[in-house]
Amino acid sequence: MAANIGGEDTERARHSGSRTAESWATTEGVRAAMRANRKRDTAPELAVRRIVHASGLRYRVAAAPIRGVRRTADLLFRPTKVAVFIDGCFWHSCPIHATSPQAHSDYWLPKLERNRERDAETNAILEAAGWTVLRFWEHEDPTEVAATVVAVVTERRIPRSER
Repeated sequence: MAANIGGEDTERARHSGSRTAESWATTEGVRAAMRANRKRDTAPELAVRRIVHASGLRYRVAAAPIRGVRRTADLLFRPTKVAVFIDGCFWHSCPIHATSPQAHSDYWLPKLERNRERDAETNAILEAAGWTVLRFWEHEDPTEVAATVVAVVTERRIPRSER
């Protein structure tokens, strides 16, 4: 039986999680670690959400602040127009903890730069639409982050008598 180069067998391997020649990962360990990264419900996010929820505030999780704009905030307070982002140090290039990838840096460095540019663009879009944008790093103390979020949301609340 002849090998099916680039055909069905390769496609099946790609979807089954097997490493193929086209893989961006340098090792199976790197591949597993990268695939395990979460878009939402990270440990820092969950810690902040627990504290904010315990304070009595309610919010949306991983929600788009503006219809038609493909950006989601980690916590979203629609009535007060507050969008909260808890950024990962690697993915968003934290000035304290950012590292420069050694392997495949020709791919990763532009990717990380695009992430920074998208963050700045997101801030500008939301602020132009009247939103308050709060950005925190994953390494920040969840208690302090939550206290800031609660203070800003509470400050922006419109009293019922003025609604």
